[in-house]
Amino acid sequence: MAAQNSAGIQTLLDAEREAQKIVQQAREYRTKRVKDARSEAQKEIEDYKKGKENEFQKFEKEHSSGNKQAEDDAKKDTEVKVKEIEGIGSKSGSKVVEQLLTAVTNAKPEPPRGRA
Repeated sequence: MAAQNSAGIQTLLDAEREAQKIVQQAREYRTKRVKDARSEAQKEIEDYKKGKENEFQKFEKEHSSGNKQAEDDAKKDTEVKVKEIEGIGSKSGSKVVEQLLTAVTNAKPEPPRGRA
């Protein structure tokens, strides 16, 4: 009977070791699957980001050309206005300076009115 108990215990120990091996293999398999899933998810994220970046670049390219045109038009308008102002300044600048000098040199001080 002692031999049967010893053989039964040995069988149980063997079964427990086998079960531990199976559990360890399952853990390793699960860990590998989690790592694979993470790397696959990371790849999908990178692909999605690349796609969105390309989409943004395309959108920016399509819509920035209008901004560039508006900038160029504004620059041309500004240059025209500056030349116009410079032309007016060169024509009437000396006359304005004379008027300012006359007003400063021929000042006619008057006392304030309306105060009691």
